[in-house]
Amino acid sequence: MPPTNTSLATDQDRLCVNVLRGLAIDAIERANSGHPGLPLGAAPMTYVLFTRHLRHSPSDPGWANRDRFVLSAGHGSMLLYGALHLSGYDLPLEEIRDFRKFGSRTPGHPEFGWTAGVEAITGPLGQGSANAVGMAIAERALAQRYNTERHTVVDHMTYALVSDGDLMEGISAEAASLAGHLGLGRLVYLYDANQVSLDGPTDLTFTEDVAARYRAYGWHVVEVADGDEDLDAIDRAIAEAKAERSKPSLVIVHTTIGYGAPTKAGKSDAHGAPLGAEELRATKRALGLPEDREFFLPDDAVAHWRRSVEEGRAAQRSWTESFQAYASEHPDLAAQWSLAESELLPDGWDADMPEFEEGKSYATRDVGGKVLNLLASRLPWLIGGDADLGGSTKTVLEGLGSFDGREGAALGRNVHYGVREHAMAAIANGIAYHGGLRTFTATFFCFADYMRPAMRLAAMGDLPVVYVFTHDSIALGEDGPTHQPIEHLASLRAMPGIVVLRPADAVETRAAWRVALARTEGPTAIVLTRQKVPTLARPLGPERTEQGAYVLREVDGAPDATLIATGSEVALAVATRDELAGRGLRARVVSMPSFELFAAQDAELRRHVLGPDDVPRVSIEAAATFGWERWLGPRGLALGLDRFGASAPAEVLLEEYGFTPRALADRVERHLRAH
Repeated sequence: MPPTNTSLATDQDRLCVNVLRGLAIDAIERANSGHPGLPLGAAPMTYVLFTRHLRHSPSDPGWANRDRFVLSAGHGSMLLYGALHLSGYDLPLEEIRDFRKFGSRTPGHPEFGWTAGVEAITGPLGQGSANAVGMAIAERALAQRYNTERHTVVDHMTYALVSDGDLMEGISAEAASLAGHLGLGRLVYLYDANQVSLDGPTDLTFTEDVAARYRAYGWHVVEVADGDEDLDAIDRAIAEAKAERSKPSLVIVHTTIGYGAPTKAGKSDAHGAPLGAEELRATKRALGLPEDREFFLPDDAVAHWRRSVEEGRAAQRSWTESFQAYASEHPDLAAQWSLAESELLPDGWDADMPEFEEGKSYATRDVGGKVLNLLASRLPWLIGGDADLGGSTKTVLEGLGSFDGREGAALGRNVHYGVREHAMAAIANGIAYHGGLRTFTATFFCFADYMRPAMRLAAMGDLPVVYVFTHDSIALGEDGPTHQPIEHLASLRAMPGIVVLRPADAVETRAAWRVALARTEGPTAIVLTRQKVPTLARPLGPERTEQGAYVLREVDGAPDATLIATGSEVALAVATRDELAGRGLRARVVSMPSFELFAAQDAELRRHVLGPDDVPRVSIEAAATFGWERWLGPRGLALGLDRFGASAPAEVLLEEYGFTPRALADRVERHLRAH
């Protein structure tokens, strides 16, 4: 409810804004590290949003129908921490005092799952803006799935505070273009347009007409001329943005970086370093705060901010009562909602999976698509899409429609991301942050390079996003080295928190999807072939994809070598074993679909699979050999491809680069003779 137009209300509002500013600069000064410029400049819009517009429940930060707020400009984290503390979240003053200290809940940039009220990990600029698009997509998808004529279960807003730096990053352009196309009317960016970046004024690098660009994307644009003092103008602009439901809104708020700092306001000096003791005192004096008081929290200002606690409880109680009435009329939908929100899977979700004929060859991308479509029929909250490559990645959800974010649109579960891999990955993170849905993305494996920043944050935030990567090796053929992944497996395996699965055949591909959807503690990459590979016999028993590696072929008597392979090279390893047998050499074969899953097994199982330490281990993978040393031991040999490929048919490339049974057997035999 907007305050009455009295001097008392105006004084109270100003005090509340300046107390937020004071908290930020005191914490930064105490830490001797941080970014005071944005909190000083953006405090007014944050105060107006949190106290007049944001529907949230500080006593229950996970309330499903809360509005989402993402501080995309994560360097200004003390602005968010101060607002959360003042609003009554579980973020006590001791944590504010410990800003940027080891183990505190106030790290240098916001971290999801670590601090109550933080909706996303932000820091790399532009990521948060794309996350917000994903959250807005999730809100509309859930509304389309669960809302009925009589009951509205989902109807919240998504807000992001973005900076000049965010809007310079290419990812924000990709995300904004898609958001405008989809008509995400419940998405609002508050743009802190202070025209200063770290190196100086933005006119060094950034002189475009941002408003015109966003209008061209299909956004509604509102401007606030004085974002430093005119709270009513900010209030009106946000209200106008909320009322525009046919398109996303950009609220351009012109502010002064470092507002109130006598010598640093409006300058890059205010961006990324503490003010210093003398400037800190002068800034407090300019803001009407006591110069000699650290973390000044007057009771009336705190009480005004903390109205959010009871207002949030009341809003949540009302929603809960409404949901109970909804559940009585639609028990099946309500049960589905609860299951999806809890990240659990229904009984029998992976029963009666497709069977594949032993010896018959299938492209694992084809198998992956078939399995995905079956699972999507059983998991109504599974949505996802591709980077304009659905026909190649085989990830189109057949008959399930295209997602449209406009009010009243029918549910569509295929998100058409277009050629926007960077934004696609970050938007998928936003969908996962939101909750209530499981999501996947798909593209060619070499384009994982465009997705890595967002994939890294997904791993950091334990987000259960599934990445489908096809065209996984030089065997994609004539498209040539620009499209043939070489270092990509090693690169993703080096990333903490992600599980990479490269299945050998149709059977392991089916299992890979089981593993991916059962995981809720982090992202999973499924890496699939374009070419057909044979479905392997398993004389020793069923596949063991979930344990990361298992023995596929054993030998009678003492082995001379253990061949360890992944993906399409597992069948090649079996053929190489047969070639070696003709030369009187006995080789075991291990399929290793996942380094990460195997590393998590106990030492005894790993020893059993890898075989005796004194038996040479040989890895076979048509990719960079980096990283294989952890499994091979001192007598090991890594057979891979530490160079880029070429444009030619797959069979020619495999012959040229030595990926044939005879060529591999020759190298293994030479190695055994030498050891």
